[in-house]
Amino acid sequence: MNTLSDNAIMLRVKTGELEKMGLLFERYHRALYGFLFHMTYNREGSEDMVQTVFYKMLKYRNSFTGEGEFMAWMYQIARNVLKDSYKKKSQNVSHYDVADFADGIAGGITADEQFELKQTRTELHGAMKNLSNDHREVLIMSRLQELKYQEIAQILQITEGAVKVRAHWAMQELKQVYLKRKC
Repeated sequence: MNTLSDNAIMLRVKTGELEKMGLLFERYHRALYGFLFHMTYNREGSEDMVQTVFYKMLKYRNSFTGEGEFMAWMYQIARNVLKDSYKKKSQNVSHYDVADFADGIAGGITADEQFELKQTRTELHGAMKNLSNDHREVLIMSRLQELKYQEIAQILQITEGAVKVRAHWAMQELKQVYLKRKC
């Protein structure tokens, strides 16, 4: 069953095979969490939003036509859930703990190097928080989630060229904000 495309699985969910949603959850819950976390920096809120996204996919399964990519449809729902969350809280970014990002630091580096790496990450995440939502969103999708520009274009419902331009300007803005924070 793991060889079925995402579209095929979602079409089965649409016809009533609701248990198939588990396959899509296994494939995408981590990526969705990563996207939502990097947009909000709120661990618990991101977990809740992932659940909301999958609930809405079940609730609105009849709106999935199978003509476009499943992932674009899913991310569009995630973006709507995120917008709803912003409206409810009327703030765009919450506090986050830098220690959450240190999980991937491997042993074998000195304490000074580890401190420097944590400091750099703190500064980078601080700079990311200061980007506009559009720029932060495209950087998260392209750099952290490693989505292709074509996939991002489908998700954002813009041209691939517009995604490239937005990614370029987002990187420029991130560099400026990061360098200002370091001074």
